[in-house]
Amino acid sequence: MVEQRFGLGFDSHPREIGRPLYLGGVHFEGEPGLSGHSDADVVCHSIGDALLGAAGLGDLGDHFSDTDPGIAGIAGLDLLAQIVGLLAEQRLHPWSCDVTVIAERPKLALKREEMRRNIAATLGVPVERISVKATRPEGLGLSGDGAGCMALAVVVHA
Repeated sequence: MVEQRFGLGFDSHPREIGRPLYLGGVHFEGEPGLSGHSDADVVCHSIGDALLGAAGLGDLGDHFSDTDPGIAGIAGLDLLAQIVGLLAEQRLHPWSCDVTVIAERPKLALKREEMRRNIAATLGVPVERISVKATRPEGLGLSGDGAGCMALAVVVHA
């Protein structure tokens, strides 16, 4: 029987005018970006945390310090690729991923498939095993005021 591991990841960043917005490695033209040491791609960061957690390897901060000038501005997909490399060293391989973006904007529908393809290619899994969804806080609670963006991810390793 193949051992399966499950991981849960969460990330959030506040909006920052003047920065580009990247989610799942896709640029959302005309949308305010997110503040962070890297590109602040909450989709990739939540997936990365879920992958590391399922492997028992800690979290993003353990591997990618927000004070390390060597990773300033690094793309979320590049972080994910490095994490996949760490997993391979442990003989673990991503099998599937489900991620939900929590934000008033942007609307993901037109770029969802591109996000899925980016994530699938980086994780080395068929696109059919990648799900990207979105929900709006409807003006309630964390970032319901549009001040930021969050993502929640669940992954399975095999």
